[in-house]
Amino acid sequence: MKTISKLRLVMIMLIMATTFPTIANTIVKTAEPISNTTANDAKTEVLLSRLKEIKDMDKSNLSRAEKRSLRKEVKEIKTTMRTTSNGVYLSIGAIIIIILLLILIL
Repeated sequence: MKTISKLRLVMIMLIMATTFPTIANTIVKTAEPISNTTANDAKTEVLLSRLKEIKDMDKSNLSRAEKRSLRKEVKEIKTTMRTTSNGVYLSIGAIIIIILLLILIL
């Protein structure tokens, strides 16, 4: 029984040691106008239109090298589209850790 309470105490101390400094170090950011959204939207539209052109293209009479260059172009466009999107992504490991911490706390 004592080992379980010691383990729980150690876990609580570990969680507090990692979360309290983060909470205490809050930085107040000033609101900055986002000026690149229109540029990103225009760039995205250009990339999407190029993807549509490649998709609608008749590829039956192209050589292997031309097809390969189109595939590379499509891959590059997709990677740039992924990097310009401003989303928050959580890995499976992070989700599992969050769930375990919530179970331990509650």
